[in-house]
Amino acid sequence: MIEALFLDVGGVLGTNGWGRDSRKLACQKFGLDEAEVDERHRMTFDAYEIGKLTLPQYLERSVFYKPRDFSQQEFIDFMYSRSQPYPEMIEFVKAIKKKYGLKVGVVSNEGRELTLHRVELFRLRDFVDGFIFSCFARFRKPDPDIFSLALAVSLHPAGRTLYVDDRAMFVEVAQGYGMKGCVHDHKNLAATQQVFAENGLTL
Repeated sequence: MIEALFLDVGGVLGTNGWGRDSRKLACQKFGLDEAEVDERHRMTFDAYEIGKLTLPQYLERSVFYKPRDFSQQEFIDFMYSRSQPYPEMIEFVKAIKKKYGLKVGVVSNEGRELTLHRVELFRLRDFVDGFIFSCFARFRKPDPDIFSLALAVSLHPAGRTLYVDDRAMFVEVAQGYGMKGCVHDHKNLAATQQVFAENGLTL
């Protein structure tokens, strides 16, 4: 019997915090060179996600490395606007948690400021019992230590946990620890519900 769920945030409980599509739209909106910004993003974003840079510092290196005709706050507001919850998935998780008395944890790659914004916007405290964010753990998926930490904090046997992520490789890493796995497609909740059912979790 599954005793605990571990969930990614971006792509599972809501949109990605700062994904490729959002960066492309930002470049169009603010008139930026997409290739240049993307290259700088790749060189700096990992450091932001593991808590070694603040959001302003990340932006200074990736966007505001030269004068712009818009403010950093305008850009940050746009970044925040790209975060939207997936209500159907959130309600499904809340219902499963309530029915089976499960513990729910989050294991997510996320920078500090985006993390705090999304925790509040998605009302994650309403149903999540524990948070393992890369910006606080100081390592990020697919580093296996983040899954080891999640299991250590939860004190549940790996074989009685189910990890849900939209990226197959991260699910595979979790399965390497003995966790059950579910690759989630936010456009196909029924497929995720089927995997839950195969693991004894039905509504």
